Amino acid sequence: MSGALEILATGPLTLVQDLGRPGFAALGVGRSGAADRTAYRLGARLVAHSEGRAALEVVLGGLAARIVGNLTLALTGAAAPASVDDHSVPHAAPLHLDDGQVLRLGMPSAGLRTYVSVRGGLGVPTVLGSASTDTLSGLGPDPVRAGDVLSVADYLGEFPNVDVAPVELPFGGQVVLDVLPGPRLDWFADAAMLLEQTWQVSSDSNRVGVRLEGEPLARTADHQDQELPSEGMVRGCLQVPPSGQPVLFLADHPVTGGYPVIAVVTSTDVDRAAQLQPGQEVRLRWRH
Repeated sequence: MSGALEILATGPLTLVQDLGRPGFAALGVGRSGAADRTAYRLGARLVAHSEGRAALEVVLGGLAARIVGNLTLALTGAAAPASVDDHSVPHAAPLHLDDGQVLRLGMPSAGLRTYVSVRGGLGVPTVLGSASTDTLSGLGPDPVRAGDVLSVADYLGEFPNVDVAPVELPFGGQVVLDVLPGPRLDWFADAAMLLEQTWQVSSDSNRVGVRLEGEPLARTADHQDQELPSEGMVRGCLQVPPSGQPVLFLADHPVTGGYPVIAVVTSTDVDRAAQLQPGQEVRLRWRH
């Protein structure tokens, strides 16, 4: 062990995440992993360790952690106001911290999830090859709590050689997501309503899915009362339950589902969707 993070506070929710456990859907186990994979991967590059090492996923800030040993870390995803010993530190840049210093994250003005990547990765137990917490199945470590001491693994690779990554940050206004036609598009009487209206992110959203609120999507007369056998689901599916309000599946989605999928959000835009705050406006458009 090269060091550790002593957790002083966690905010609304702090989880351990990596790239998940792909390849087990046939056994009923979803992939899980970081909700915003782009931000997670950027963090790995900034601290110059290989992808797949465990990091923290912090929802709406509130994290406080004391550094044990000398650590290099980076903050990516939602740009939460960050400080070390009450001095502001930059986002999307390597931070070299000394023993006893305290990192604190405030609430981001835009975006939902901030990733804390520590060089070497967090040394937590794995399940099926992953340290990710799956909130749907309960696999993986428990949510991080105040008082936890998370060890950091040794890493002997080259050190980071960048000062800051000039990346686009999550946007706080209306977000446009690209979608592809789903396998049950023809089940809906006016599928164009999916794209023609502005949706709002529900406060009931979580890592399983982003719930969208708007004018309900009605089925055609032929499919009004039709039951659908369970089908395989993927990250990005827009599934429409009887309420007519779509659910955009995120990292902890179920591996099967019995409601029709009207469209599928592109992989890149699922990462952007994972940063949507409750109440934020969303428009959907066909990918060209």
